[in-house]
Amino acid sequence: MSRVLIIGAGGVANVVVAKCCQNPEVFQEIMIASRTKSKCDALKEKFDGGKTIITTAQLNADNTDEIVKLINEYNPEMVINVALPYQDLTIMDACLETGVHYLDTANYEPPNIPKFEYKWQWAYKEKFEKAGLTAILGCGFDPGVTGVFSAYALKHYFDEIHYIDILDANGGDHGYPFATNFNPEINIREISANGRYWEKGDWVETDPLEIKRVYDFDQIGEKDAYLLYHEELESLAVHMPGIKRIRFFMTFSEKYITHLNVLKNVGMTSIEPIEIEGVKIQPLQFLKAVLPDPATLGPRTKGKTNIGCIYQGIKDGKPVSYYVYNVCDHQSCYREVGSQAISYTTGVPAMIGAKLLLEGKWKKPGVYNVEEFDPDPFMEQLNKQGLPWNESFQPELVD
Repeated sequence: MSRVLIIGAGGVANVVVAKCCQNPEVFQEIMIASRTKSKCDALKEKFDGGKTIITTAQLNADNTDEIVKLINEYNPEMVINVALPYQDLTIMDACLETGVHYLDTANYEPPNIPKFEYKWQWAYKEKFEKAGLTAILGCGFDPGVTGVFSAYALKHYFDEIHYIDILDANGGDHGYPFATNFNPEINIREISANGRYWEKGDWVETDPLEIKRVYDFDQIGEKDAYLLYHEELESLAVHMPGIKRIRFFMTFSEKYITHLNVLKNVGMTSIEPIEIEGVKIQPLQFLKAVLPDPATLGPRTKGKTNIGCIYQGIKDGKPVSYYVYNVCDHQSCYREVGSQAISYTTGVPAMIGAKLLLEGKWKKPGVYNVEEFDPDPFMEQLNKQGLPWNESFQPELVD
């Protein structure tokens, strides 16, 4: 019997819980734990009644001792971390202390430093190896499926991959003047940071949103795509042999960029605390509180996402280009699980990674990014679990 602790109760957790319940032969029992227990209870009420037994608990994931106590009481085989990236290390510490496996969807980010990188979590590799435990990092879509796509491309179509362009397009419309599709604090910190890409063995840094390309996305059309730094660039630069350049592009509308620039210009995206009537608060945290909750966007959002990777490299001495991507419909996702496609494309891969770990297919002691595992069982599950992928061997390239 597999018993799993899910930490987090937001939009992605909603999808993870739904998908676990669709696979009761693997997920016989799950516990949903979060700081706000009422959110956990709402998920239990929404998805209860099937073969998967659901329980809930209140948990402060900033506190390792609390996590250890809950794990010891519930005795799960693994933890699926879909809480905030600030909490990755406290949860990993608790998993080590209690002897359970670990999976997350985003790498660690210090609360007071707008910087995310894998060094903090990669430092746990030897500890997890010695404990005989598996930790799977970044098992969402990007990072996550983009790493699996890369491993699949290398295994089946390339001897060497030289160039990777990751393209993340959201053609959805939620009807609000301005809202973020996932946690506003994390989203805005990511977009407001300097851009960065990997080329010829080093990092090239750009101003925020300095580099823009226009790309014609299948089932979405032409969109403005901006170069950002994204965490899978760091791991792919290490794990893809022969790589010469990796870039990440995400689409934003002109309206979105205008709102973001105004908010940045008046200081609302700052993480430096300011004092108001004796109370210190980060402007970005205040902005998060007044923006629409991404978990509520599902019934309003229409349109599709298109996320994938374009590869250029060599096979049998000849140049090869390959594009693999998924198109996901916001309304279809909402009809199935009650979430929009952004949460769906993150939550489904998290469940798949956990499923493969529990089945022993992705289970080996240590700390790993997804591209370090066999991609084939994951790619098979994408088609079965709601994220079918498409291929092109003559893709339009990004200049």
